Amino acid sequence: MTFPVVRHAALTSLALAFTSPCALADSAADTAVAAVIITAARAPQPSSDVLSDHVLISATDIARSGAGNVVELLQKQRGIEITRNGGPGSASQVFIRGGDAKQTVVLVDGVRIGSSTIGIANWATLPLANIDRIEIVYGPLATMYGADAIGGVVQIFTRRGAGAPKVTAAVEAGSDKARSMAFGVAGASEGENSISYAFGVSKDKDDGFSTTKPGNFSYNQDNDGYTKDSATGQLGIVLAKGHEAGLLYLHSHLKSQYDAGPGPFDVRSVQNMDNIAVFSKHQITPNWKVSLQASEADDKSVNFSSATSSNRIDTRLHAYSMQNDIVLGSDLLQLVLERRVEDVYADTTRALNTGRATNSVAAAYSLKRGNHLASASARRDDSTQYGDKVTGGVGYGYKLTRALRVNASAGTSFRAPTFNELYYPNYGVDTNKPEHGRNVEGGVYYNDGTLEASAVWYRNRLSDLLVNTSKCPVQLETHPNGCAYNVDRATLEGISLGARTRMGALDMSGSLDLQDPRDDTTGKSLQRRARRHAKFAIEYSAGALVAGAGVQLSAKRFDDLANRNTLPGYGLVNLFAEYRSAPDWSAVLRLNNAADKQYETARNYATAGRQVFAGIRYGIR
Repeated sequence: MTFPVVRHAALTSLALAFTSPCALADSAADTAVAAVIITAARAPQPSSDVLSDHVLISATDIARSGAGNVVELLQKQRGIEITRNGGPGSASQVFIRGGDAKQTVVLVDGVRIGSSTIGIANWATLPLANIDRIEIVYGPLATMYGADAIGGVVQIFTRRGAGAPKVTAAVEAGSDKARSMAFGVAGASEGENSISYAFGVSKDKDDGFSTTKPGNFSYNQDNDGYTKDSATGQLGIVLAKGHEAGLLYLHSHLKSQYDAGPGPFDVRSVQNMDNIAVFSKHQITPNWKVSLQASEADDKSVNFSSATSSNRIDTRLHAYSMQNDIVLGSDLLQLVLERRVEDVYADTTRALNTGRATNSVAAAYSLKRGNHLASASARRDDSTQYGDKVTGGVGYGYKLTRALRVNASAGTSFRAPTFNELYYPNYGVDTNKPEHGRNVEGGVYYNDGTLEASAVWYRNRLSDLLVNTSKCPVQLETHPNGCAYNVDRATLEGISLGARTRMGALDMSGSLDLQDPRDDTTGKSLQRRARRHAKFAIEYSAGALVAGAGVQLSAKRFDDLANRNTLPGYGLVNLFAEYRSAPDWSAVLRLNNAADKQYETARNYATAGRQVFAGIRYGIR
């Protein structure tokens, strides 16, 4: 890719980030310095030592984001675009650095989630009220997490207990008859055998609006709402000094309406997400720690398209892992063994009723010597369906000063074919191979405790891209209308800029992504991904009052692979205010899409206009 105008703009924006405090910014100095990232290396690291490009969304960021759900929260982050087929309860996709939604791994408290048939996480079922923080790590992390970590990894952490018991609660109501309630309690006992606990429940209900617009073959002018009931739980116990065990749980039940053409029947889907995990951690010696985990993640969906027709698809993932962290002076050696078993049950599409198992072994070494940081990792995944895949990665960073660091890295990755791409009748081909990625990137990072700024260039070359072909190259008799097949190559290249700072009572943040996600086979832009998108936010604190505004900008995108149908660019303005009337009590008000912008993230699917929400919170900061 060559775009001198874009590169010139990137250098100009980077200069502004360092020289103009009002250009970009966002967080308090103590938060920036103390940030710890777990996802990048599967172990806690100070943010200043993490070689992978990343973003941390803290509990305070979530509370003041003005977002009503996880998708809206992610849409505000650097390097991320989203599409949604209607309102908050509708099917959603999250694109990282121009990659496909299926090229992202999503974890909840270390448990991998997602449907094996369509290959993406069910974002709409995730309960925002029960989330403590989110880590986004950009770029390939296949050596850490195996298949599908091409564009990046999103890990969601639910609340954990510590200290004296603490109660949190919130109620909110707003446009489209939206209402939500949440309650949680968390804490820990004292003593040698301390028990920690955290439990939360939430309910969201919204009458919504029509998910489709005129021109969509499924259009129905009725409102399409949703109801979501969720519960999370964590329980841990210190068995002895250096030894602990625990249990994690998440349940979410989502009923959402959608359009399937005119008619009186209540077309809807019922979706359930259930995650459960047991874990233990053991400090065998002062420099050797062993972590064990066994988990099950269930993704169940039933679609009711008529009074006599329904379709059920269930995905169940079993995972087992053992991780050894061995400290060697200032270095860390990690050895990981994993097994993942995927099973699918479909009551009508029986060709999908199959499974696969993947056994994995990985090793990683992180080095820290004065101003030098380095890492090297390798992994072998052995699948009963697609065979052996070996991935690797290396990274290097050098601290020019205490605040300024440069990074460079390279890594390989792959995406496993979904069960639909393999077995769906008249579409899947059982000989389809995994997609492959080869990524290189370099970055400059600055953090003096008050100002954070970063500029990252990346190029990820993809081969054996799985696309929908109009004429199937194989099995023509059973695929007369095309199929999923490995025919394309693509390049994801771009520059990602971000900065955050605090100036007195003002917190400011901003990001700019200049990218060129392109199908190298056809020369066309990849579907629904813009070449430019940006986010800016400013927050003002004055005593008990906090108020802020955020802007999201996106250039035009194409809704189809042929680039014939254009989705125009758009800009959104969101406003937020919080007034703390007592140490634990606060009132919140948010105004989303304040300018009532009419826009689309998917052609002929509706998005929300101007919306206002008000609520009361207790114990949430």
